[in-house]
Amino acid sequence: MTRAVLSLGSNLGDRLAHLRDAVAGFTGALVAVSPVYETAPWGGVEQADFLNAVLLVDDPATDAWGWLRRGQALERASGRVREVRWGPRTLDVDVVTVNGVTSSDPELLLPHPGTPERATVLRPWLDVDPAAVLPGHGPVAALLAALGPDAEAGMRRRDDLVLRARHSTQCLGEARPNAARECGER
Repeated sequence: MTRAVLSLGSNLGDRLAHLRDAVAGFTGALVAVSPVYETAPWGGVEQADFLNAVLLVDDPATDAWGWLRRGQALERASGRVREVRWGPRTLDVDVVTVNGVTSSDPELLLPHPGTPERATVLRPWLDVDPAAVLPGHGPVAALLAALGPDAEAGMRRRDDLVLRARHSTQCLGEARPNAARECGER
């Protein structure tokens, strides 16, 4: 069994459609989909706000490299161009952690660097896995608390946005009350 935590982000074009396309790209492996958060950008590059979410996925045939390659294929399909570090993007799919595996390979650092300092990953991850632990760092709830009371200041939960695969009647994001009922209305 290969369970992974993936972080999604988009701030170019139809941000929600890009996230939904990513969700569709992991169909069959999805365990949980977090609510969507609108977040202020960081990294020093002036750009539009992001939509972010976290996916829990599981597929016995996919290892850490497989999750990375699937995410990269979805990024390419969205038209992602890597021109500026931490710059705007149509879609960003980060492999946060895979079954507690650690990797120092520059192409696949695990756990994903910066995760302990990113409320934009920690908060949605906690929404779908309140007992989550980031390998080598500890409980995700404690990591988020350690960031202080302003850690989520640039974040807004967007319960009006529901992730579901485009061209699908299946609604994901059941972490939200009434999501299944509301899904068809959006």
